[in-house]
Amino acid sequence: MVKIGDAFIRSLEKPIILWLLSHKPRHGYELIAEFKRLTGRTLKPSIVYPFLHRLEKEGFASSQWTIKGKRKIRHYALTKNGEELLRKVRETFTKPFKEFLMEIIGENNINTKFTHTT
Repeated sequence: MVKIGDAFIRSLEKPIILWLLSHKPRHGYELIAEFKRLTGRTLKPSIVYPFLHRLEKEGFASSQWTIKGKRKIRHYALTKNGEELLRKVRETFTKPFKEFLMEIIGENNINTKFTHTT
């Protein structure tokens, strides 16, 4: 049986990927590593790579190949449309998450301004 916490984190995988891409271009493995650092959970490549390809296909991300040693690495970055998509995701999540966190953690222990900094 799937634990509720695992299901909750899985529901946030794609918004977290968008948010991570908003900071700088990243390759899939870097997204997986950063997700693990943030959540303590492993993000499967079978989630990351199809989502990145879909973002690119739908115009929300662009990619560029780079060479590192003998390896080709594909870095993804949000396009203007991707930034707009993330803005809409933020609008959807901000109020309910802010209220949720304020109640769970306590108003004095949370920064009540949900601002994005890069």
